[in-house]
Amino acid sequence: MEDFRRSYLRLCKEGGIDTQESVLAQLHDTRTVTGTGRLDLSGQSVSVDTCGVLGRALQNDTLFTEIILSDCMLSEEGVKLLLNGLCSNTTVKVLDLKGNNMRGTGAEALGQLLVRNKTLRRLVLEWNALGMWEEGFSIFCEGLASSTSLTQLDLRNNQMNHQGAAELCVALKRNSTLQELDVRWNNMGLLGGRSLLEAMQQNRTLLKLEMAGNNIPSDTLRAIEQSMNHNADRQSTLRDSRSRTQVLSKEIQLLKEEKGRQFLSLMDTIDRQKDEMGRSSRNSSMRLGQLKEALSEQKSSVNSLTAKLQMTEAALALAEQKTHDLGELLTRVQMEKTQLRDRQSREIKKEQEDSALREAKLLKEGNSLSEKNLQLRNKLEESERRCKTQQDQIFELKQELTNTTAELKLRLAQTEERLDMEKRRSKQALEDVDSLRQKEVDHLTRHQEESERALQERILKLEGQRIQLEEDLSRAKASLVTERAQAEEELGKVRAQVRLEERQHLTSLEEKLRAVRQSRDESQNHCTQQKQTLSELHARVGQQNIEMDSLRRRIEELQQELAGKEQEKVSEVSRVRVELQEQIGHLQAERTTQIGLKEKIAALEREIKVLSTAHREALLDKESEISSLLERLRIREGEIQRIREDEAQRASFLQNAILTYVQGSPLAHYSPKK
Repeated sequence: MEDFRRSYLRLCKEGGIDTQESVLAQLHDTRTVTGTGRLDLSGQSVSVDTCGVLGRALQNDTLFTEIILSDCMLSEEGVKLLLNGLCSNTTVKVLDLKGNNMRGTGAEALGQLLVRNKTLRRLVLEWNALGMWEEGFSIFCEGLASSTSLTQLDLRNNQMNHQGAAELCVALKRNSTLQELDVRWNNMGLLGGRSLLEAMQQNRTLLKLEMAGNNIPSDTLRAIEQSMNHNADRQSTLRDSRSRTQVLSKEIQLLKEEKGRQFLSLMDTIDRQKDEMGRSSRNSSMRLGQLKEALSEQKSSVNSLTAKLQMTEAALALAEQKTHDLGELLTRVQMEKTQLRDRQSREIKKEQEDSALREAKLLKEGNSLSEKNLQLRNKLEESERRCKTQQDQIFELKQELTNTTAELKLRLAQTEERLDMEKRRSKQALEDVDSLRQKEVDHLTRHQEESERALQERILKLEGQRIQLEEDLSRAKASLVTERAQAEEELGKVRAQVRLEERQHLTSLEEKLRAVRQSRDESQNHCTQQKQTLSELHARVGQQNIEMDSLRRRIEELQQELAGKEQEKVSEVSRVRVELQEQIGHLQAERTTQIGLKEKIAALEREIKVLSTAHREALLDKESEISSLLERLRIREGEIQRIREDEAQRASFLQNAILTYVQGSPLAHYSPKK
């Protein structure tokens, strides 16, 4: 508020305008009493110059949101200057121009204001004469049609006729934001009421319309009220539909989140099952290795047996099949490794993207900090400007001191000259003149001393203010330096954290790759060992032909044990298959539940569509009913007009007949004798 008052005084000085004490007092009252951004000058006479200065001050003002200038005796030029200043304002929402007798130029300026201003919400134009000027009122209506922010308009007692009502209705057909309109106590008449009714058939946003005191028939008023009720119903239906759509969208989002959680849980269970399968396969491979070691020991003891080479060859063939199976398992493991590598590469890419996003966020934060630094620099520049203005004021005060001393010296010289002249004239008057001169000199010296003391006190106050401003500048600079250092430290910490996280993630991935490579090397070593054992068995077959007869029974027992172990393996494999089938069944059940949820969502969307179509059909039915009622009203009005014309014709015929009868009667030709 103090800044606005200073700008007002500065503009008055620049334009050479004397400031009005009432306006300054009102500005002081708005700062000290209300404090709500309201400028109230109602009942005060405001001149053209003050209107121009207020318009300039309100161009870039961000303090006032409500301006009241009712009954201020504003002239056309003053209104134009004030409204031109408000065209570029972005904070004023309420403008009251009641009882200012505005005319054509004021209406044109109001039209330009409505076109250019995008924040004005309420406009009060009661007790003006806008309807008397057709061109200005048409420009005002064009501005109202193109306005995108005005919601309340007061046009009471503006002397509008049916033509002005027609212009206003054309603007209402194009406007899509106005909600309240007051046109009471005008002279619209029947034609104005009809034009308003036609406008209400196309306008969908107007919810309140006051039309008392316009000589409009009651049936048109009822029709307009019905259209207003239809607008209110439309607004309520639109709000309900929007609220329902919001609720449904929220439910759909919740369902999507639940589906995502279920999918993540399923993926976790699948990963766990895969881990369990890998562990079981490792245990089975360990058992197979133990069994093979037992077979190698038994076959070493059966070197002398030659009769059952075929049995050993069959065992070798089985071992080869097992090696083939192990090779297939190795290929599968390699495929899984490749899949793991692909997943790891994808994760690395995602993490790189996340790091890029984090860097972008950090850059944004740095930009915001730079913007803050710029703002603080601007504040410093403003404070320096204030210091410069105060220094200029000090310089002006010093100049005033020098001027006053010079004037006092001139006055002293003039008084001395006068005293010399009076000495020449008469000696008696010298004593009186000396006493008077001494009194004047004492008075002038006292006045000079008082003025010098006041100016010195003012200079001391200004120097104290300058010192305070310099201290504020130093504090602001120190705070800027500290904030900048803190921001740089935070940026360094965040970058270090991001780098540490990336390094840790890379080290974890490298460890995983090393573990996979070690498992692959171990499986290859195991395969080579098995091949070596097979070659040793082939070499020892020739030596074990002699001991085969004595160890047949042992071989049979060992074969039975192998059969039992193979049965255990088959049972474990069947159990694992059953578990997998159960898990597949659970997944299918969850998939069916997801399908059911999708069907529910589709059903809800269908219900929404059905409701929207039903609402649209209801609106169309209501509009058709309104159109039919309007057609009936038009037909009835036409019949009433025909009846009136017939009655007027009959009355004219009767009048003509009476006139002819009176003219043709003998009394008309009778003239009394003198």
